[in-house]
Amino acid sequence: MNETNASTEQFGETIYRYTRAQALEDGVLIDVTEVATEAGFRWPVAITLAAWQACVEWSDDDSRRQTYQDESGRLWDVLWMAFVAIRSANGGTEINFQLYRVPKGGRRTKARLTTLKLVSGPGDAGEPVITIMLPQED
Repeated sequence: MNETNASTEQFGETIYRYTRAQALEDGVLIDVTEVATEAGFRWPVAITLAAWQACVEWSDDDSRRQTYQDESGRLWDVLWMAFVAIRSANGGTEINFQLYRVPKGGRRTKARLTTLKLVSGPGDAGEPVITIMLPQED
């Protein structure tokens, strides 16, 4: 008996499966693989919408209200610190890492330390992928 049949026998047929491709299409995940490759990643990388909004998203209004920054620089900071965390980790599929970022909204101009989580695992076809998210996300 193969694993799929054993799983179906024990738990029944799958009712619904939300794939990584669907999450990317829906905007729940944002594909950042192109920039991640420049930072040294070898696997596809996506960031959750919540992590993007907290650590990457930055508008011209934010620059006028707070301090000048841009999304590409903020994304690079997230990816570079994630890459450094991977290189210094002792294995595992989840790595928490920290970086400084100016919080979006309000009037703050000083960077604050924040924590993100990097999860590696199988994609929709079993290929290795990486997802960056807030620590409380799954």
